[in-house]
This record gives sequence, C-alpha cells and structure tokens, in this order.
Amino acid sequence: MTSESLVVIGSGAAGVSAARAYREAGGSGEVHLLTADTDPPYERPPLSKDFLRGETDDIGMESEEFFAGHDIAVSLGDPVVELGDHRVRTAAGQEHAFTRCVLATGAEPVRPDIPGADHVDVLVLRSAKSSRELKKAAADARSAIVVGAGFIGCEAAVSLARLGVQVTVVCPEDVPQQSRLGRDAGIRILRWLKAEGVSVLRGTTLESIEAGHRIRSDLVPVLDAGLVLLATGIRPRGALAEKAGLKIEQGRVRTDARLRTSAADVFAAGDVAFSDNTAAGRALAVEHWGEGLAMGAIAGRNAAGGSETWDDVPGFWSEIGDRVLKYAAWGDGFDQARLVEHDGGGFTVWYERDGAAVGVLTHEADDDYERGEELIRKHDPAPAGGQAR
Repeated sequence: MTSESLVVIGSGAAGVSAARAYREAGGSGEVHLLTADTDPPYERPPLSKDFLRGETDDIGMESEEFFAGHDIAVSLGDPVVELGDHRVRTAAGQEHAFTRCVLATGAEPVRPDIPGADHVDVLVLRSAKSSRELKKAAADARSAIVVGAGFIGCEAAVSLARLGVQVTVVCPEDVPQQSRLGRDAGIRILRWLKAEGVSVLRGTTLESIEAGHRIRSDLVPVLDAGLVLLATGIRPRGALAEKAGLKIEQGRVRTDARLRTSAADVFAAGDVAFSDNTAAGRALAVEHWGEGLAMGAIAGRNAAGGSETWDDVPGFWSEIGDRVLKYAAWGDGFDQARLVEHDGGGFTVWYERDGAAVGVLTHEADDDYERGEELIRKHDPAPAGGQAR
C-alpha cells in the first residue's frame, strides 16, 4: 500500500473522536468511518434524559459540514463483518483497505437469560432509535417497569416519570448500585427516585417476562405494566475482533497503553477495549462516554504516528432528574467507602483500597471531585473524616 488511509469501525464517542483526532494530528489519505447505526453520529448521554423527554432533538456529535470539511467519509447502516490483514469488508460487500484501523464497536444491551426477555415488545435503551421507540411507547402507557437500577435505569426511570408514566424500578440489590457505589450513595439515589414518584422494588430477582409487559419476580408474583424496559447492563461488541484473531481478555479487545491491539496497525478504544492504563498500573475496562472520547482521541493520534499513552482517571457525570452525580474511579473495586456530608445537601463518597484512593463520587462538591482525580492518580490516601462503611 503506497498511501496512508484510516478505517474507523463504529460511530460512537470513540469512533468519531478517533477520526477527528487523526485528521487534527495531520493524518493523511482517506478516512472511512463505518457503522451499523442508521443515524448520523450522535451523543448517547441524552438518550435517557432530555432526548427521551422530548426536550431536545439536537444530539448530533458533528455536522455534515464537519465530516466533509475534514474529508471523513461516513457510511451508515452497513456493519463491518470481516476484519482482515489491512482490509475490512461490510455486510453490503464494500471493501476498504487501510494502513491503520481503529476498532470502536462499542457495546450492546444485555437481555437477561430468563423466559420472555427477548420478546419484541420488551425494550432496551442504547441507540437513538431505541430511545425514540421508548418515547413512543411511553406516550401510550400509563405505567412502566424498569428492570435494573444502574445509571441508565435510574435516569430513564425519572425521565419516564416526568412524562407522566407511573414507574416501578426492579432493583436486584437492597439499594441502587450498592455493589458499585456503596450503601450510603445507594440510599441517596433511592431517595431521589422516590422524590420523583418512582417506586422501587428492592432486593428483587426477575424470573420471567410474560407477553412483553408482565413480570414475575421472587418477591412479586405478577406485576403488569404498559411497557417493560431492560436496563440490565451492556456487553462489548467483540465478535468482529475475536473472529479476526485479535487477543481478547475479559470479553474485550486487549490493548497496550497506546491502545494498540495484537494485530499490526489496529487500535481499539472505548467500551470494546481492555486497555493498559499507565496511571492505574493495570488494564481497565471502562464504559463511560467521556472515556470513549478520550481513548478515541489517543487512538486517532497514534494512528497518525503519535505515541501517546492512556493515563486518565476514568470519570463521568450522571443526571438523575435535576441532581448531578460526578464519579471518577479506576472502577475495579474498593474495600472501604466513606461518606462526607456537606451543607445544602451535597456529599462526597471517598473510595479506598489498601489505603489508597481509588474513587470519588460527589454531589454538589466539585472541589472534592477535582481533588479526588489527583489523589486517585497519585495513589494517595483519601482525606480523613466522614463515615466509613
């Protein structure tokens, strides 16, 4: 191959960021951004919030003029089905040669392995199309069941409640996100949900879904609703990489800190990647939108000839109604969570492991959030004080 060219597989945060960064770093030749999504690249965070509520339709990541101006060709609705030696093939039979490739295939919603979970009327929320489907279903429903109390489940539950739907959240733990964020944070999220009129079934295991709108659990024999939304986690889309023979670890594409995969000239970024982080000193799996942007930019610049390493402390914001949570953490566990309450209803939760800060969660405590990122990066202890759990 005599000239440079880049193929980016995926149009989410990591994919668009990679294409943009490649051009901004001086990457030359053709750039093809290939995606199975039928919508032009868009921001995913609003899908469970203001886009779902109908408060905005402006979720595009970049304009058509941006892609044209940067000579980035975007191909929609035609997934890549084969990744070979410096060449890809799409479902429609299009072939593209490359000198560099960035895998940014993201992740897909997980439907639990229970009877009825795959019913056509049981909804998930991951794409603009699925958010539009949920909004349409909510317009005809008086009640909804949201299965799962993670960030997407909580955000969507509040949005549906604000659309006038009576919402029940099925929470597998005693409080939302207890394993991930600790009990004190979970108690506060539970209060926020209840303040929005959302009911929460706690410590409940879903057993089946009937006719697409009726659930059975270990605690509630039958609960009927106008719609059922599964917010039960995501699974990285690693099949393409695995088929191509790339190294896979923990279901994700293994990369070094420069986001290089085991295949020559192929990088991976975002949800699909399991990548070395130089500040953490180990490989991390991250499912945050902001980290998709950051990792995509590193992959794009390195595809253009750079040698950057990923050393960010992963973090993101979540809006549950009008309340904002900010979270930064390595994301792979803690042995102590310590709550510090602030005047006016704000709070900070410090997470430690083996005496070092590994995470921070804040509500109306931005100084702690920024301070926490530095403490985590340096592996320093969290500040003293507060209530430990």
